[in-house]
Order: sequence, then structure tokens, then C-alpha cells
Amino acid sequence: MGSRATASSKAAVAPLTRAQLRALAFKDGEVAGASEGGIAVQDPRPEDERRSLPPVSDPACQTMLDIRNGRHASTVVHQVFNWKGDIWGGGSTLAAYEDGKAQQAFAKLKHALGSCRSYEGTGWVGKFKATLTMEQAPDVGDEAVRFRETIPTDDPRDRIEQITLVRAGNTIVTFTKLNVGESASFPADLVSRQVERLQDAQRT
Repeated sequence: MGSRATASSKAAVAPLTRAQLRALAFKDGEVAGASEGGIAVQDPRPEDERRSLPPVSDPACQTMLDIRNGRHASTVVHQVFNWKGDIWGGGSTLAAYEDGKAQQAFAKLKHALGSCRSYEGTGWVGKFKATLTMEQAPDVGDEAVRFRETIPTDDPRDRIEQITLVRAGNTIVTFTKLNVGESASFPADLVSRQVERLQDAQRT
């Protein structure tokens, strides 16, 4: 009896499917201040599923980028957030992993953030240099990290993006909020609500 219970408790848990992730994302009317049709949920484009840009200059920073984009997850969906009166908007990436793999990925993420402070890379609009500044992580999910990424532009104002990653069981969700010339933060209530949905979906 005891051995069967132990075996059952160790049975692998199937990762959430893309359909489940899409269902767990926010729906129209659930995000205060969002533009009409402004919280579209998107599947990854084929080019997103393979690295079509060269790796950045720092391997630790590349690890961070891969995890925040859900590169090695079982499945991923993206959600765009466009708020009224906010031309910069934000986004989230919901990534589901095989049992235990999200915890391993988050350990790699935290290790990478221990040394990743700046990196150079090539984006869709050319070369850039990003600098990271760690911030206090929110008290949500199983574990979380938060930092800001600053990228100088041809405009006198810097491109500043807040990035928050939270592990909820076998999922990792990344929230991003962009601004130019000043800092902005992804709404805390949306972070909490999205993480709670991911946690609830994995409870048996």
C-alpha cells in the first residue's frame, strides 16, 4: 500500500497544453483600462521557436533571455497588453514545462542573473547594448525575480523595460512593461491574478 502511494505521488505530471495556457490568459473585459481588443493572445510564430538572431555577448545573459522567452518550455503563449493612453504597453509569456523542468529552469535563471549585468546583441533594428538593474521581486508564486533593462537609443531618452518572472508549479510566466525616458511597472494585481490562475490549474 505504502509503496503504491509513493509511486503514485512521484508520477510525472503532464505539462499544461497550449489550449490550457490560452484559456488561462486574460479575456476581454478582465483588464482594467485595456483598449478594445488590446489584450490579444498569440501563439509563437515559427521564427520565435528557433533562434534567428545571433546569441548576445554574455552567455549568462543569453540564458536569461532564453528562459524569459520560454525557449526550452514544452509550450508557450504570448499575451499583448495595450492600455488606453499608454503607447508603450506590455506583455506576458506563459510557458509550461514538463514536471520539474520549470524549477530547474528557474534555478538556471537565478544563477544567470547573478552575473548578467550588461550585454550587447543584434535585434531586428540593429545592434544594441542592454544594462540590467535588479529589483525587489514580488511575493507571488513559488519563486520570482524582477529587474529592469535599460537600452540607449538614438533618441535622447533610454528604452527602459521592467521584466518580472514568476514560477508557479511547472510553469514560468514573464511580465514585461516598456517605457521610454522613465520607468513603468506591470500592474501588480494582474501579476497576482495570472499567477493564481496558473497555480489553480495545476492543483489536483
